[in-house]
Amino acid sequence: MTHLSVNINKVALIRNARGGNLPDLVQLAKDCERFGAQGITVHPRPDERHIRYQDVFDLKKIVQTELNVEGNPTPSFMDLVLKVKPDQVTLVPDAPEALTSNNGWDTIKYAEFLSTTIDLLHKHGIRTSIFVNPDSLMIEGAFKTATDRVELYTEEYAKAYSFQKEIAIKPFSEAATYANKLGLGINAGHDLNLTNLSYFSKNIPNLLEVSIGHALISDALYLGLENTIQLYLRELK
Repeated sequence: MTHLSVNINKVALIRNARGGNLPDLVQLAKDCERFGAQGITVHPRPDERHIRYQDVFDLKKIVQTELNVEGNPTPSFMDLVLKVKPDQVTLVPDAPEALTSNNGWDTIKYAEFLSTTIDLLHKHGIRTSIFVNPDSLMIEGAFKTATDRVELYTEEYAKAYSFQKEIAIKPFSEAATYANKLGLGINAGHDLNLTNLSYFSKNIPNLLEVSIGHALISDALYLGLENTIQLYLRELK
């Protein structure tokens, strides 16, 4: 079964809007795991507008499943993850001013940089994943960096799903097939939700993990966190 990693950035955003510690990010991470999530994802940015660097240290102490830390490998980010040593680091090429992640790596242009970064993470015992578009050249480039996994950037699939799902899924299933051939693990994330998740997971061979935040937290406002996590897990079965 594909693992569900809950991205809790949006919870931190709500907390930061008023200061203090409400909602309690650490308690929420514990609850996500108690309700069935198989991982917790965070994406700290330099301005700490949602996840703060201290949050990552705090979560490392309590997460019992898997802690996945996403981000652009700037010096401050690398210093953070090498101290925390999460289970997985997902490298994302987002600019500091980006509202959210909006593109995968050019794994050919940045091959040397990514290879050096991944080698350093491996030396500290950290599993790596590279955020990529569903493009065979980018998959092959990722393979050459010695990364453990790739994370397929799924926004284009999500946007096209409602009116042409068979066409929308094709580049992703082809990219996944090629990644499998190369021996790369496959993760996925961005705009996956209760409507499009099942079809995606059924058509991506050997999908190891999905990271879902915005849609899941939004659904939890209406449905409750425990029920929402169970609904997402059901879509992955």
